[in-house]
Amino acid sequence: MLGADVECSSEPPPIGREVAMTRYLADGEEFTIALPELLQHGKRLFDANWTVQDGAGRRGLKGTGAPLSDPDAPLDFPFNFNRISGPDANSCAGCHNMPRSGGGGDFVTNVHVLGQRFDFATFDALDEYEEDFATRGAFDEIGLPVTLQTIANSRSTLGMFGAGYIEMLSRQMTADLQRQRDALAPGESVSLESKGVAFGVLSRAADGSWIVDEVEGLVPPSLASGGAEQPPSLIIRPFHQASAVISLRQFSNNAINHHHGIQSVERSGHGDVDQDGYDDNLSTADITALTAYQAQLGVPGRVIPRNAYIEKAVADGEALFMDVGCGSCHTPSLPLTDGGWEFAEPNPYNPSGNLQPGEAPEFVFDLNDRRLELPRLAVDPATQAVHVPAFTDMKVHDITSGPDDPNCESLNMHALPGTPEFHGGNCRFLTKRLWGIANEPPYFHHGKFTTMREAIEAHRGEALASWEAWRALDDYGRDAIIEFLKTLQILPPDTPARIVDTRMRPRNWQSELDGS
Repeated sequence: MLGADVECSSEPPPIGREVAMTRYLADGEEFTIALPELLQHGKRLFDANWTVQDGAGRRGLKGTGAPLSDPDAPLDFPFNFNRISGPDANSCAGCHNMPRSGGGGDFVTNVHVLGQRFDFATFDALDEYEEDFATRGAFDEIGLPVTLQTIANSRSTLGMFGAGYIEMLSRQMTADLQRQRDALAPGESVSLESKGVAFGVLSRAADGSWIVDEVEGLVPPSLASGGAEQPPSLIIRPFHQASAVISLRQFSNNAINHHHGIQSVERSGHGDVDQDGYDDNLSTADITALTAYQAQLGVPGRVIPRNAYIEKAVADGEALFMDVGCGSCHTPSLPLTDGGWEFAEPNPYNPSGNLQPGEAPEFVFDLNDRRLELPRLAVDPATQAVHVPAFTDMKVHDITSGPDDPNCESLNMHALPGTPEFHGGNCRFLTKRLWGIANEPPYFHHGKFTTMREAIEAHRGEALASWEAWRALDDYGRDAIIEFLKTLQILPPDTPARIVDTRMRPRNWQSELDGS
């Protein structure tokens, strides 16, 4: 009978509402509901196609969270969406969808990073009204008319699979670097190192001030110092391709406002801060659920065909990958030690505007728990560590040929907007995590390469020697490396094994590159 499945209730159900979410969490509920229920709530938030009745849209705010440059021109229809300055998406999964929700995205999903500092990008420098407002729509902070190439950095959408392990690696490595920093006396130097990755040399002058000129692989905010008593943080920022975001929580708080016009209380405060008629869009508990969902996404695996010729090419490609020096930056595996697989919220290094330690009870779950989305990693009995085969050293590198290389970006997101450094561009990027690369195209930070071979061929700068070694290989050698990279894939959800054949049957494949 029509309507027979409607729940009995003394209150009639609401009708006529058009919302993506019918329920939100109250603060504290993240500790009282079961973990599967919390993660399902996080998935609903990630997949939600937000509507104005959910509070989508930010009529009075930029994507940065700052007030509009021109408050007399709110972002009402037809200015409620903008592909450059945002809001630019209806859901997280609208971009993070390859090969499924939580993954990377097609070139059409590229985000125009730093475009969100504009109210509503127009490029209409001929409109006299625009000249009165920097970052309203057509002129930048120094009064110059913007172009598509100079208003923002076009970045490909990255996948989030295995992200919980990546965040925990970054926390442990940050703690290692800070311990070495804290033991450094005035007049001394130390070679910074964590998990076998070298970060250059940190020094102190005789007056105790910090010298970071020889520190490698970290971005300027992690090297900033306010004097002898304010040392550089040395925080590793594993998210954003230019290493700008510390945690999945920070990533989530940034993105929901920038892309959807949804605000979290912990970032924006209580009330209708964006003037759209809806208060307190997401609670701290909601953000914890959204963060935990991303953290528990299954880890990428490997798909190796049961074909003798391809198997040999894959094995040869693994060896050549290391021989030509790719593994010097694309470190095959890094170890999580001392229970670091226990994912805890909040991140102790969260910047302000994100939940801080002590502001709420700690929320903890085991990333190795096989009740989470499979496949998962496990503790190695021999080392008592979890080896994370992400193929990254967690550092930033310049692999371009210099400022004129088209792979450099127009803007430097680590500099203050309007400064020469900001408009001087950026050529340094995080070492790409290669796990899952084969079925998360396109490639490079800009997504303008359709093949992995193109991305390899674009390496210069710090990777010049590896590129030259790659070029010195014969055709079979280069093809074998590609065949190896083709095995690094996102697997179907809940695939029990991490190394499988093309029919998703487990494979016994012995490789030093798999962290086992």
